[in-house]
Amino acid sequence: MTVNGIDVASYQSSDYSTSGLDFVMVKATEGSSYLNPKHAAQVATGRAHGLVVGHYHFARAGSSTAQADYFLAHAGAQAGDVLAFDWEDTGVSGADKDAWLRHVQAKAPEHRVILYCNRDFWLNRDSTSFCADGLWIADPSAPAGHPRVEHPWLFHQYSSAGGVDRNVGNFASPGALRTWAAKGAKPRYEPFPGAGWFTTGRRSPIVAAMHDRLVAVGCDHYTSTANKDVIGSGDVASYEAWQRKYNTDHHKGWTGSALKWPPGKETWDALHVPNV
Repeated sequence: MTVNGIDVASYQSSDYSTSGLDFVMVKATEGSSYLNPKHAAQVATGRAHGLVVGHYHFARAGSSTAQADYFLAHAGAQAGDVLAFDWEDTGVSGADKDAWLRHVQAKAPEHRVILYCNRDFWLNRDSTSFCADGLWIADPSAPAGHPRVEHPWLFHQYSSAGGVDRNVGNFASPGALRTWAAKGAKPRYEPFPGAGWFTTGRRSPIVAAMHDRLVAVGCDHYTSTANKDVIGSGDVASYEAWQRKYNTDHHKGWTGSALKWPPGKETWDALHVPNV
């Protein structure tokens, strides 16, 4: 099984469709002076829908360490985010590539660091096979999940149809991808699973943990504790009470749909549902 994702840059919308996606790779920087003006908004879209987020740097000729430091200063990476080196410029050597990857690994040891390049660069320009924590290979002539390289790969960019670069990840499940990205560290609180996750009838231990937290913060609108691991009307009423409480306590000024089900990332993160 593989997981699905896209990569985006300034020429794509900040409000891209996340339907069917598990991850997004967002261009952050290029060289040592360019910052994608849509980076923050594109990252926010991914986070709001529960995607694993990656940030990538488009390398140019010049100091690898200076570019790495510029990238780290502007990516704004959070725990569980992936950091990637985009190797496409023929003026960037394999040694430059290795230097950037090693510098970022040393400066950001809590993050996964990967290499992106096309098949030609990997087969004909690379001489070390060093790709840090994994290879993200571009091979649009190959079927999804079957890039034409012998080296183990983690991500395959297989298509740019419709103006969107499409990728698959070589992971058994979205959860496996998230665990890998977090370097095996179990988060203290459940990450926001995305608004689309909150459907009536869904059964999960996360729902039971949410139930307990809503009761703990004084937003108990449940009529029964039976089947508390299944999303039902009590969860909707209780969570909407939490949204109203959060809105008042933090002077948000939210109205209308902002106070309605389903949960949003800000109130979810503030609820501190323990990791299960």
